[in-house]
Amino acid sequence: MVTRRSLMKLTGLGGAVALLPAERAIAALMPTVTATPFSAPLPIPPVARPVRQTATTDFYNVAIGETTAEVFPGVRTKVFTYNGNFPAATIVARRGREVSVTHTNSLTAPTVAHLHGAHVAASSDGYPMDVINPGGSREYRYPNAQLGGTFWYHAHAHHTEAEQVYRGLAGFYLLKDDQETALGLPGGDYDVPLMVRDAHFDDAGQLVYVNGDFNARTTLLVNGKPQPYFQVAARKYRLRFVNGSNERAFRLKLADGSAMTLIGSDGGLLPAPITASSFDLWPGERVEVVVDFSRYAVGTKVVLGNDLGEVDSTKSVMRFDVVRTATDTSRVPSVLRALPNLGTATVTRDIQLKLDLSTGAFQFDGKVFDSTRVDQHIKLGTTEIWRITNADTAPAIPHNLHLHLVQFQVLDRAGVAVGGHETGLKDTVTVPPGATVRIKVRFDGFEGRYVYHCHMLDHSATGMMGQMEITR
Repeated sequence: MVTRRSLMKLTGLGGAVALLPAERAIAALMPTVTATPFSAPLPIPPVARPVRQTATTDFYNVAIGETTAEVFPGVRTKVFTYNGNFPAATIVARRGREVSVTHTNSLTAPTVAHLHGAHVAASSDGYPMDVINPGGSREYRYPNAQLGGTFWYHAHAHHTEAEQVYRGLAGFYLLKDDQETALGLPGGDYDVPLMVRDAHFDDAGQLVYVNGDFNARTTLLVNGKPQPYFQVAARKYRLRFVNGSNERAFRLKLADGSAMTLIGSDGGLLPAPITASSFDLWPGERVEVVVDFSRYAVGTKVVLGNDLGEVDSTKSVMRFDVVRTATDTSRVPSVLRALPNLGTATVTRDIQLKLDLSTGAFQFDGKVFDSTRVDQHIKLGTTEIWRITNADTAPAIPHNLHLHLVQFQVLDRAGVAVGGHETGLKDTVTVPPGATVRIKVRFDGFEGRYVYHCHMLDHSATGMMGQMEITR
């Protein structure tokens, strides 16, 4: 049964949690390790190096295990890692060149690796039941035939995906392509991956994981450090944001209100750059922005804030410190990349997301995930409209939907056309309480079984996941 307290944990909307004053006071007394904001430099994830290469393929070996990391000064925090890195190393791939990654599991529990956003064969998708048992290994092959974009790899074994990602099993996978390179966008040291997330630490500086524990996750991390600072030159930077949180949404903006240029979404570049003073970033989503720091004098410090933060520690994400001048030959052209033609839809499907208040299980269409049941039978090579409705209005609980295998276009939300980064290709879409979102998706390339699920991972871990079978 769902208790009164557990229900309150479920009702957060992008950072707002329905706690009574007395409960807020109790929560405030909970001992937690804290860090002075903007006291630690931003770590940049290392770039993974292949163990060998052939004419067509780059091969990587990844060891999955538990180790410690210095999240807070002088404190060793137990974390799960890929190859001992927290944050995980970034895999940089090229379009048209295959990547092979062999994961070996040294944890005490099974795990799965999913490349989020990738168009891959079912055998390499990271199906939640295709686990790597402790001591075992599994090879995943990624053809990288799709357009370039910011993707990420993370744990995906059913029921444990939320905790394993929370404890550190997540990393960037950047797919580059020649068309994008020719645009002249900021690159090299000026192309920066930023994984933002929240966490709950106890008084010894150890991660605490409790499903639905949103209200206690009041430490914000960027690339594994709490509210870091990043020294930048007075020039343009390409910032690749990924929301690696289990439940938290962000509304990111520069504290002085100055403009950012949105250039990319989940599926890569937008059709054209969009000027915005803020943007929303929900779990699993990626947004790429260009910020021109040349408008600031050397010595300026600019905070990246979160307008959805519910307490002081969740309202500031990181700080940019302008420390030097630099030559800048990069540019943001007026045309980036046209949207693909997804064809004419021949099928419309209705999907409902809802919490079962009697059991505490999050469900699709009144059912929890069952690997022996196919929820959607789909014909290869067809285009569909999915109408996704969030029926959780009492209590009001947000959800989002991630489809494996495919990128899609968001048509509208509550009948209103979307804007900002949602005008690009997406694989994860937000569905507010009571709203219906329509997406247009084409199923091409691969047959087999794939899942779709809420990417608020605390929800999918309790069953908010379905299975689609794609056949000829």
